[in-house]
Amino acid sequence: MELFLSQLPSLLTAVWWPFCRTLAMFSAAPVIGENMVPVTVRVLLSLAVAIVLLPVAAPTVAIEPLSFHALVLTAQQALIGFGIGLAFHLTMAIVMVLGFMTSSQMGLSMAVMNDPMSGASSDVVTALLYILCIYVFFAIDGHLVFTGVIGASFHAWPVGGAFDLLTVQRVAYNVAWVFSAALLLAVPIIFSALVVQIGFGFLNRVAPALNLYSLGFSVVTVFGVYMLAYIVRTIPQHYIHLTQQVLDLLRQSMR
Repeated sequence: MELFLSQLPSLLTAVWWPFCRTLAMFSAAPVIGENMVPVTVRVLLSLAVAIVLLPVAAPTVAIEPLSFHALVLTAQQALIGFGIGLAFHLTMAIVMVLGFMTSSQMGLSMAVMNDPMSGASSDVVTALLYILCIYVFFAIDGHLVFTGVIGASFHAWPVGGAFDLLTVQRVAYNVAWVFSAALLLAVPIIFSALVVQIGFGFLNRVAPALNLYSLGFSVVTVFGVYMLAYIVRTIPQHYIHLTQQVLDLLRQSMR
């Protein structure tokens, strides 16, 4: 018992830095980092993963717990974990931007509801697409992918070792990739809505007496719902492909 108590401070110190990296990753990751998951559950999950990864996540050098080096190392681990979680969050951000652009073109952006995932208000189309991606996330074992990536990060960037800040910069530069990918997915709906509105514009020139504002809004909404039903079938494949691109990005950064 005395031997265990004497080794307890060193064991807690060894667990602290993997716990900081894991908690930062889970806080920035999709689904697990949303407000629907209580902070207590997130902390306990991070602690369990840190203990499991302790054989590969132990510090490479002896670090004094109450020192400036320990404080800088804690911030470094949080930065690494936040960068990994943010990289996976980009795929969910693509779907959310796609839903917002789709609802804006269909005229459904006024249908706003409380989003239980983030706690903020969002349109119905974005919420439905987000729920669909949550199903796909657990279908492809995304939670196990998180654990594998965080374990590989300790081999690439061990606790106490050097860390290249260009990795975080590379992840930050991929924010522009989010908007371009969402725009490519929303192009069919945007183009279809534009064609319908141009057709009603020509119809207004032929028959000015018709109330094309109310008629055009209904037709654009119905046509947009039809195009959305066509695109939803391809969203799981696109989500898996985008997740694979994120994994390739992290794999290149860990080399």
